[in-house]
Amino acid sequence: MKKYIPNSITSLNLFSGCIGVLMALKGDFQAAFYCVLASGIFDFFDGMSARALHVKSLIGKELDSLADVISFGFLPGTVMYMLLKDASSHAYLPYLGFVMTVFSALRLAKFNIDTRQTTDFIGVNTPMNTFVIISLPFIAEQYPQVKQEFILLAIVAMSSFLLVSEIKLFSMKLSSLAWAPNKFKYLFLLVSLGLIIALQFLSLPIVLLLYILFSYLHFAQEKHQDRVEA
Repeated sequence: MKKYIPNSITSLNLFSGCIGVLMALKGDFQAAFYCVLASGIFDFFDGMSARALHVKSLIGKELDSLADVISFGFLPGTVMYMLLKDASSHAYLPYLGFVMTVFSALRLAKFNIDTRQTTDFIGVNTPMNTFVIISLPFIAEQYPQVKQEFILLAIVAMSSFLLVSEIKLFSMKLSSLAWAPNKFKYLFLLVSLGLIIALQFLSLPIVLLLYILFSYLHFAQEKHQDRVEA
């Protein structure tokens, strides 16, 4: 039975993503956020459970990507579609929100075949991008200018670029709990937690920028250490 546990958790990720899409189409972004949160939790634990139970499989890897296309590709694209629909009077322009969905699928396909991404990421991962996008309706409540057409289209373009970019970003998989090799990961977590507590949804775009910054510092430290040891 244990071999079915990871795939069952992945299926819950997919199910939650489907519900989130429907909530976003209804304009219920609060419910959509909870669905994204649930999908993120399921996405974290399916891989963890597969490693813990030693039941990794090819079908599990494919199912994970298919689930992520919905939860972290179609869902943020739907959120952006709804925001653009509200901001624009043009009948077809809101469909450009789904450009992000296309690039999310490209990012996931690239991840599956890119041997460089076994321990870290090349390009922003789709869950991180989705949390930034789902924060926008709530940020717009405080800063309505965010819902301007050109700003939303710029966010679509920037997100799409970051998803398939060559920017190297660390994952939170730790080979050890030691401070020295992981200090930038720990600092990122601590600073991000503080920002989320203080700023709530407004913190999420800042967290993405910090993720890129701390990843740069982390890999710069690794490169320096390699030179010293050489």
